[in-house]
Amino acid sequence: MRPFLLAISLIAAALAYAWLVPQSGIPTWLSLRQEVAQAEQRISALQRQNDALRDEVDALQRDPFAQERAVREELGWVRPGEIVVRVPSPDAGARSIP
Repeated sequence: MRPFLLAISLIAAALAYAWLVPQSGIPTWLSLRQEVAQAEQRISALQRQNDALRDEVDALQRDPFAQERAVREELGWVRPGEIVVRVPSPDAGARSIP
């Protein structure tokens, strides 16, 4: 019976050490696990952004309409006789009405 109690005491002490010591053990593992999850989310977002940019590059290399659209947006060019209507974004100069 005595070896069994000694084994249980050692296991309890090891678990307490792993849980309570912040430099090693369970708290560090939980923190690192959260950091990995956040990094994976950032990687996914960046991969989606890269895919969108790659699609835009392909369109600009092959599609003359995409090229014209990009030039018009970047330089603000219009063709003679066209009327430009600028719609402000909801963020720009938005004021709340009391």
